[in-house]
Amino acid sequence: MPISSMTGFAVARGQRDTCAWTWEVKSVNGKGRDIRCRLPSGFDGLEIPSRERAARCLRRGNILLQLTITRASGSGTYRLNRAMLDQVLSLLAEVRERVPDAAPPSADGLLALHGVIEAADDEMSEQDRKDLEEALLAGLDGALESLAAARAEEGARLAAVLGGQLDAIAGLCREIEGLAAAQPATIRERLASQVAELLAAVPALPEERLAQEAALLMTKADVREEVDRLEAHLEAARTLMAADEPIGRRLDFLCQELNREANTLCSKSADVALSRLGLELKAVVEQFREQVQNIE
Repeated sequence: MPISSMTGFAVARGQRDTCAWTWEVKSVNGKGRDIRCRLPSGFDGLEIPSRERAARCLRRGNILLQLTITRASGSGTYRLNRAMLDQVLSLLAEVRERVPDAAPPSADGLLALHGVIEAADDEMSEQDRKDLEEALLAGLDGALESLAAARAEEGARLAAVLGGQLDAIAGLCREIEGLAAAQPATIRERLASQVAELLAAVPALPEERLAQEAALLMTKADVREEVDRLEAHLEAARTLMAADEPIGRRLDFLCQELNREANTLCSKSADVALSRLGLELKAVVEQFREQVQNIE
């Protein structure tokens, strides 16, 4: 599968008889997969199949599935919620006791209370409701397909950016390798000058001890091992980008390894030019890491 982004948005609309609906599905970056549903009252039974459909289509990200249902003007009916009205009326005695001067409730005041008058949406037949739910889930499938396509399109753009950044890191590694090859001679020359000055100041200092210290310093300053590991991580990253599966988490781990080697290289550098390249390498690795955060 090609690289896919974790961000995307899609809308699907439909209508059945007098009922119109809209699915809005969107996803943003996330460490794992978190699917949330916002469904109208009375359609809670769609949550589990909606989650299952999203899980089959999307592997990672914070995903929101939102359904809005509206009825055509004049097509809906209303009914009196007698249980709610009886409950309100049963509280009137307590209200009069607590507030003796309160005016008696009016019919329009009682009917205006939330829940006393409600839409009679549940009066559709069982078969009609089943058909509507099947249409709604089919609409969700279309919305999820569009979302996956949007994520894939964004992923293709990210793949081009990531490939360019890997090329930049590889180019810096080649430059660093060239400087690292010349670094021992530079260190040797600098140490020879420093040793000559030290021997002139302290003639009794054993030359073999100085040679040991010089060899130790040269070993500590050698960055070729870090360059080798950087190149190995680059090869692993390119292999991952060609894999037929989600790669975001593993690429994120490789970013940590690339950054660790870049930090070590900078700390061992004994040359201004090498330090400059090391800092530039760290900057490109950080840019690469930021883009990887968007990948599924």
